[in-house]
Amino acid sequence: MLSISNRGNAMPASPIRKLVPYAEAAKKRGTKVYHLNIGQPDIETPKMVLDAVRNSDFKVLEYSHSAGNESYRRKLVDYYASVGIQVNHQQIIITTGGSEAIQFGFMACLDAGDEVIIPEPFYANYNGFAVAAGVKVVPVTSSIRNGFALPPIADFESKITARTKAIVICNPNNPTGYLYSKAEMEQLKELILKHNLYLFSDEAYREFCYEGEQTSAMHLTGVDDHVIIMDTISKRYSACGGRIGALVTKNQQVLDAVMKFAQARLSPPSFAQIAGEAAIDLPANYFDTTKAEYKKRRDLIIERLNKMEGVFCPNPGGAFYAIAELPIDDADQFCQWLLESFSHEQQTVMLAPATGFYGTPGLGKKEVRLAYVLNLEDINKAMDCLEVALKVYPGRTI
Repeated sequence: MLSISNRGNAMPASPIRKLVPYAEAAKKRGTKVYHLNIGQPDIETPKMVLDAVRNSDFKVLEYSHSAGNESYRRKLVDYYASVGIQVNHQQIIITTGGSEAIQFGFMACLDAGDEVIIPEPFYANYNGFAVAAGVKVVPVTSSIRNGFALPPIADFESKITARTKAIVICNPNNPTGYLYSKAEMEQLKELILKHNLYLFSDEAYREFCYEGEQTSAMHLTGVDDHVIIMDTISKRYSACGGRIGALVTKNQQVLDAVMKFAQARLSPPSFAQIAGEAAIDLPANYFDTTKAEYKKRRDLIIERLNKMEGVFCPNPGGAFYAIAELPIDDADQFCQWLLESFSHEQQTVMLAPATGFYGTPGLGKKEVRLAYVLNLEDINKAMDCLEVALKVYPGRTI
């Protein structure tokens, strides 16, 4: 009998998307579902970005350079300079979403059996990329009680073995929304220098910091060969479907290795590169408006959550996610129950169980991730649903 590979069997299901069939069934029953499970903003993609694609005029839809269009990479140099990152266009490789940047980075820098240390909870798809690359994710646990701050460096060092090759950080963080401070990033700098490790830095939410500024891994000095940035336009410009990202590093050996993977997949998407290039020409105040909107949404959802009996949710400093601890027995069962067995005024809310964001078995069973990507009215209605649901859920623990 034919069999599936060990890799295929080991590939984890997405905690963000695995409940989609239940949501679809709820909608067929006439229940409105508020999607707080996934980072898909309802903010409109900028018109000038879409118009750049609509008005593109060429006779042949050709491959681009495997590293991406040079015109786009040169414009990205100016974008990065605007946020204090000094690179040239040859140190940028355009990827199919931030996902491919992560995958290329793992494949180019790590061998099968190597280990990467990641503060948990972490973006669930790091697990998937690691499985594809044959890499082991070693979690170091952060706590909801201090807002998911960087765990003590001693905790990282206790996990380092001869197979450890990298630390992975997401700043601001998905799924917690935590914004790592300059001091915390400096601690990581000393760690990677001491143990000669790569630092992979996922900076997809760079623009969305509500208290304080983002410290990029590329703001750190003396670690140019260690740092690899994984980036994307998906959340920055509400262009998730464009699937365009970038891998940025000053390490020439890494660039050379990544280029071979980039050549093997031929080129990144052409239309999305046009969109990405146009996005850099948006007015300087574009992010002021979007950030202010997300901050209002954050303030509302955090206020509503913490007013519910038995709920605790720290105030996230960035991105557009929060993890809340609920008075429930099992987050996976609760999130499925919301879609399968519950409705309030023919409405319900879809959340992501936090278990899928932890690498340590058993953690996150009382936690859920919420993406505050809906407008204020919809967030209020979603919170109304959650508040009622928590009062009647059979597995409530208090």
